[in-house]
Amino acid sequence: MLPVIALVGRPNVGKSTLFNSLTRTRNALVADMPGLTRDRQYGISQRGPRPCVLVDTGGLTGDDEGMDGLVARQVWRAIEEADLVLLLVDGRAGLTAADEEIADQLRRAGKPLHLVINKGEHRDPDLLSAEFHVLGLDELHVVAAAHNQGVEDLMEEVLAVLPTPDETDEAAAEPEEPTIKLAVVGRPNVGKSTLVNRLLGEERMLACDLPGTTRDSVAAPFERDGQRYVLMDTAGVRRRSRVSEAVEKFSVIKALQAIEQSHVVVLVLDARQGISDQDASLLGLVLDSGRALVLAVNKWDRLDPEIRTQVKRDLDWRLNFLDFAKIHFISALHGTGVGELMVSVREAYAAATRKLATPELTRILEEALAAHQPPLVHGHSIKLRYAHQGGQNPPMIVIHGNRIEHVPEAYRRYLTNVYRKRLDLWGTPIRIEFRGGDNPYKPASTGRGRSKAGGHRKAGR
Repeated sequence: MLPVIALVGRPNVGKSTLFNSLTRTRNALVADMPGLTRDRQYGISQRGPRPCVLVDTGGLTGDDEGMDGLVARQVWRAIEEADLVLLLVDGRAGLTAADEEIADQLRRAGKPLHLVINKGEHRDPDLLSAEFHVLGLDELHVVAAAHNQGVEDLMEEVLAVLPTPDETDEAAAEPEEPTIKLAVVGRPNVGKSTLVNRLLGEERMLACDLPGTTRDSVAAPFERDGQRYVLMDTAGVRRRSRVSEAVEKFSVIKALQAIEQSHVVVLVLDARQGISDQDASLLGLVLDSGRALVLAVNKWDRLDPEIRTQVKRDLDWRLNFLDFAKIHFISALHGTGVGELMVSVREAYAAATRKLATPELTRILEEALAAHQPPLVHGHSIKLRYAHQGGQNPPMIVIHGNRIEHVPEAYRRYLTNVYRKRLDLWGTPIRIEFRGGDNPYKPASTGRGRSKAGGHRKAGR
């Protein structure tokens, strides 16, 4: 097992900056304002002699009420999971009473503890660290996370005191099946974090009635029925006119990045609010990405039968273009329908990543042409000759032929539906690409090369 290191401290000391530096990513949101990080963010360190799991946490303020209290609970969960804790302090601001209180609490937690003085660029490390010796911590490091200064030395010293994982344990931990990356998206306050917590079996994400509680895109691994997943809870995506706060703009970007990085997207809808224009716009973004899709209509419990009927009618009307995606009516709070939802996630992933044989694709194309020919173009027929797979997630089917630029969009949809039904590719969009030119699988000619009229070609002068 990889060792787990938690980054802890008061707000705005640079925990997320250090997290991004160590993971060589920008997965944690960073801005010059306190209280930006709220949930636990996990990543693999890419610096130092060997990898480890890093946990970025929200800032501890000492307040146990409201949002600060919820954040503090997440921080202490991360500390419980960790093998070692890095307490970050701000070298520019100097020692504060909050730092002393946090250090005292961490000492009582009994976990190995290292002090990291951040923002130490252009400062003498000895003079900078002298002020913080009052905390009584023997292990002390000076870094400048924003400039990647001192972070390599930090990880070398920290990992030196942690046990080396047994190689046999690492081999046993190799996944037998590929990991499904699952992004949970939707408008604010539709129950995304509640659904993620239900799947994980713990309160991993903050969940309350305040819209916009989740700001970052947070990844959490878990296993269900022998299948490994990485769940990505994302910030709610609102209409652009309502995205005024700079932090929320970054959150929307992170949500869209999570969609791009996923294999399957679960779009969560609120049954009590109906289908909105924002839902349709978000669906458009998912479809543009080509990701497999499953719809989860949440808060289905305690709805009157008349309202349920109306919601289903709205779904049929507003989402008639999503005939390939399965719809599940669930209660994330109580777990109703969540098991069936995950079955559809696995089926959608299998369809999106399926390998398709060229002979089978060509045979289906020939049968489709026999049943319904494409329309004539100026008295000439469109010739579609053979097909092969051009990619996965989403499945891409490349069809070769002549006059392919004249294939109507309606005929493309016809072929898409034929392939979906014949190959049972439900839960994922299918992309069809037409290409002209000669058959690339045809053996090269060994002759001297003649024109169609039979005469020899002349070399250009």
